[in-house]
Amino acid sequence: MDTSPNEPSRRTVLSLATTAGLTAALGTLPAFTATAAPARPAEVPLPADAARHQLWWQAPGDEGSLIEQGLPVGNGRIGALASNDPGRELLLITDATMWTGGVNDTLDQDGQFPYGRSDFGSFTLLAKLTVDIPDHDLGGVNGYRRTLDLAQGLVTSSYVRSGVTYRREMYASRPDDVIVLRFTQSGGGRYTGTITLTGTHGEHPTAAESFAATLPNGLRYGAAVKARGTGGKVTVDGTRIDFSGCKDLTVVVTAGTNYAPDADSGFRDPSLDPERLARTKVRAAVAESADALRRTHVADYRALYGRFGLSLGTSSAEQRELDTWERLHARSRDPEPDPELEATYLQFGRYLMICGSRGSLPLGLQGLWLDGNDPDWMGDYHTDINIQMNYWMADRTGLSPCFDAFTDYCVAQLPSWNDLTRRLYNDPRNRYRNSSGKNAGWAVAFSTNPYGGSGWWWHPAGNAWLCTTLWEHYEYTGSREYLAKIYPLLKGACEFWEARLLTTTLPGTSKEVLVDDKDWSPEHGPQDAKGITYAQEVVWTLFGNYCTAAAELRRDAGFADTIASLRRKLYLPQVSPTTGWLEEWMSPDNLGETTHRHLSPLINLFPGDRIRPDGSTPADLVAGATALLTARGMESFGWANAWRSLCWARLKNADKAYQLIVNNLRPSTDGSNGTAFNLFDIYEVERGRGIFQIDANFGTPAAMVEMLLYSRPGHVELLPALPDAWAASGFVEGVPVRGGFELDLHWRDGRPTEARIRSVGGRTTTVAHGKDSRTVSLRPGASVTLKDFAR
Repeated sequence: MDTSPNEPSRRTVLSLATTAGLTAALGTLPAFTATAAPARPAEVPLPADAARHQLWWQAPGDEGSLIEQGLPVGNGRIGALASNDPGRELLLITDATMWTGGVNDTLDQDGQFPYGRSDFGSFTLLAKLTVDIPDHDLGGVNGYRRTLDLAQGLVTSSYVRSGVTYRREMYASRPDDVIVLRFTQSGGGRYTGTITLTGTHGEHPTAAESFAATLPNGLRYGAAVKARGTGGKVTVDGTRIDFSGCKDLTVVVTAGTNYAPDADSGFRDPSLDPERLARTKVRAAVAESADALRRTHVADYRALYGRFGLSLGTSSAEQRELDTWERLHARSRDPEPDPELEATYLQFGRYLMICGSRGSLPLGLQGLWLDGNDPDWMGDYHTDINIQMNYWMADRTGLSPCFDAFTDYCVAQLPSWNDLTRRLYNDPRNRYRNSSGKNAGWAVAFSTNPYGGSGWWWHPAGNAWLCTTLWEHYEYTGSREYLAKIYPLLKGACEFWEARLLTTTLPGTSKEVLVDDKDWSPEHGPQDAKGITYAQEVVWTLFGNYCTAAAELRRDAGFADTIASLRRKLYLPQVSPTTGWLEEWMSPDNLGETTHRHLSPLINLFPGDRIRPDGSTPADLVAGATALLTARGMESFGWANAWRSLCWARLKNADKAYQLIVNNLRPSTDGSNGTAFNLFDIYEVERGRGIFQIDANFGTPAAMVEMLLYSRPGHVELLPALPDAWAASGFVEGVPVRGGFELDLHWRDGRPTEARIRSVGGRTTTVAHGKDSRTVSLRPGASVTLKDFAR
């Protein structure tokens, strides 16, 4: 066992910087703001295997199908889907805060929340940008190819026309807070055409380079564009920008709103003029050289992307020759695994996370990308699996800073959540009200928006699940500052459940237990069941996490004792003598849909840790959970398959976990469940109609990592569910471990050959593979390399 203290390796330095610098990221949620000019790096090194981090296609995206065919760019705040059509480049531009609606605090007659685009609100597009080049019609070009370069965060397209090779490149820069389009050529060609920037809400722009407007809810927004060419002319003509005879062309666009993450100000900054700020940003960016803008973006992007490396094996030369869409079809059709495709799919999820979750609101149902103003379910934040799944991948793949948007959102919304709960939760019309008559803390509905509002039905256990997701991030970072930040959320959720829990006597016994009041196991079965498994399990976890937090921060010892006492009295679910499954309700009978998409009663198999197949959990409970998971089946929506895969990985069933990954990679045709042309996950809402829902794009990569490494504080297990398809050889590097560590793992023939574990704050953990278990003690910054694992 080789120990190396305080090694100055690049990856160790990055890891330590991440932990040490976390405090700087704990401010309030950023908004569309003016920033200082960024540093301009001289060069940015790329990895030797950069070619393996590319997806490519032989056709542009159709304007009528951009949600399935457009390529996404984003800087965490603004995003766009791009068509990459040679003759007409179209960008559909979003800002994460471009929301209609409001606090939505007038209940319907049934005591639940309205759920419409005008009251609750909806995520919407902000602008459209078109670059028309009439002479470059797709039918008149050859050798078309477009690429998504995951290693650098770039979308490129190229083609040949009249012997000239034309190339365009685009990206969304976080340092410059703009989207950049760069048009170049080699061979003496020229660009001539027009640029048009328009709104999507009936605006009437009077100028070519910017516009401004206000939504009915008072949210102000604006956008701006600038262009610069070489060797030709760029002029403004009314509401368009003309360019002619340009050897190259740089187009810079940005957009934003006056949203502010402050409930006291009504979630608005009245002093902010979005159009003026957008104009300032594009003027500053277009004044820089195209190379400087590109280097600045790539350096910023790679600082996150480069933290994590992965190989699942080597694909064949024949597989590598296929474009991405053909490759998906081949993998679905042929039994031969394509490990490089699967590794690239995971990295695509990381690309979406970097592009979609930095410095603004968190990722909702469609992330940062839309093709219209009417996304299904408003593109909102669903609190009964979807927003949680969106963030399971972040810490597991070295993207902990991307988690901050979720944390900051919850912190900013808490004052409104507290207020709505106090005023509305015990409304006598609410079927989920606390029958005790008590009310405290905070709660949310199944849907939330960015204005402190809830939509659809009340979701009592939603607060506990949001808190357990926040808590898991703490288990990775170990930051006391972060723990102090989320503490009011944890405490408020406990206060709610202290008021809500009921005492009941178990049938045939004199034992009194605490159970959830009338509730609904998402999203099926009776709507008035007490003691549903989902709530019992997640509240048990919440209470334990809160007590740990209170002890760590030395706060509220008396209240923590009360919560610990309540936890000891909580009813914990049993295995049904009728079905052999873990009960979903306090009944031996199945009261819902056997193959339902949700796995809510298994929340403490994954993402929780109470149910473990390691001998620490009663065997009948593990068997009951396994039986329930089996009954749920292997075919569902993408996010449901991802959750199933995660659960099978926790049960160490590599075959089933892997099959669900493969199921999600099936090409979506005619709206079927599966993976779209652009790798977005498609959810079949009805026969023949599929929609983009981003959660599977994050849940599936999370499952892949769980198959390679399981961790909880104090314990790491190597290759718990390694499938045969990846067993020959592979590695994962820079993978975070709960408890304050980071791991590089290499394997061959299904067995670890080397595991290098580094402390990024943790001190002691066990590292296990099969029956081989070793205790590792390190001081922060030190590492140890483990070898010679038993078969």
